[in-house]
Amino acid sequence: MNTDLRESVIAITGAGSGIGRCLALECAKLGADVAISDINLSNLKVTRDKIKGKYPQTRVLVHDLDIANKDAVFQWADDIVAHFGTVNVIINNAGVGLSATIESMLYEDFEWLMNINFWGAVHGCKGFLPHLKNSSWGHIVNVSSLFGLIATPNTSAYNAAKFALRGFSESLRIELMMSHKQVNVSCVHPGGIKTNIANNSRDGGVKIGLDARISEQERKKNFNEKLAKTTPEQAAKIIINGIIKKQPRILVGSDAKMLDILQRLLPVKYQHVVARLFR
Repeated sequence: MNTDLRESVIAITGAGSGIGRCLALECAKLGADVAISDINLSNLKVTRDKIKGKYPQTRVLVHDLDIANKDAVFQWADDIVAHFGTVNVIINNAGVGLSATIESMLYEDFEWLMNINFWGAVHGCKGFLPHLKNSSWGHIVNVSSLFGLIATPNTSAYNAAKFALRGFSESLRIELMMSHKQVNVSCVHPGGIKTNIANNSRDGGVKIGLDARISEQERKKNFNEKLAKTTPEQAAKIIINGIIKKQPRILVGSDAKMLDILQRLLPVKYQHVVARLFR
C-alpha cells in the first residue's frame, strides 16, 4: 500500500493557478515528480518556476494543453510516460464556470463548459488509464465540486457536469475494484475555494433570485470574499492527504461537509431550503 508520494509521477491539469498550482507544489514538497498542464502557458511557467525555486530536485514537465481536445490529452499522457518512464497519478483538476438560467443559457456556452468540466476529465481518465494499469500503483483523481452534491439556481450547466463526473468516477472506481485493485479513484468535492474560477466563468445573461439583483462583478466579488472560505493551499493538502489515504470521496471545506450532510438528510427538501436562500 502506497503511504506517500515519494518517487512517484503525478500529472495535474489546470496547474497554472489556484488549486492546481498548489497541488503541484505540495506534490513536489512530498518528493514526487510532476507533469503539469494548463491552457495558459505563461501561468504554467510561473508554477514551474515556483516549484524549481522551492524544490530544485523535482523533475517538472510542462505542457500547454486544452483538455477539451481528446487527442491532445492522450498525447500528453504518452509524452509523460516517454519522459519519466511511468505515471502514477492523474489529477483532473481544470475547470470553468457558467452563470445563467436554463431558459437563457446558450447551447454554445453549455457545450463549452461540458467539453472542459466533464469531457476534459473523461479524456484524462481514458488517456491515462492504460498507463496507470501498467504502473506498480495508480490513482485517478477527478475534481468535481460541492455542486456535484447539491444543485443551485443559475448553475445548471455546472451542476450537470459535476454531477456527471461524480457518477462517472464512482462507476470507474467499481470497475477498477473488480479488475485492477492497484488503481484507485477519488472524486473531490471542494466547497468555496479562493481561486480564479469565479473570475474565469462566463456570464450567460439572464439570472434569477439573488444573482438577478447584483451585477456579475459583484457576484464574483461576493463569491471570492464571502463564500470562498478555504485557501487553495489548504485544499491541496486535503486532496493530497485523501490520495494517500485512498479516500473514494474527498470533501474540501466545512461548507462542503455541511451541505453534504444536508443533502443526505433532506435529499429532496434541501431544494426548498436553497430556493429560500437564493430568493
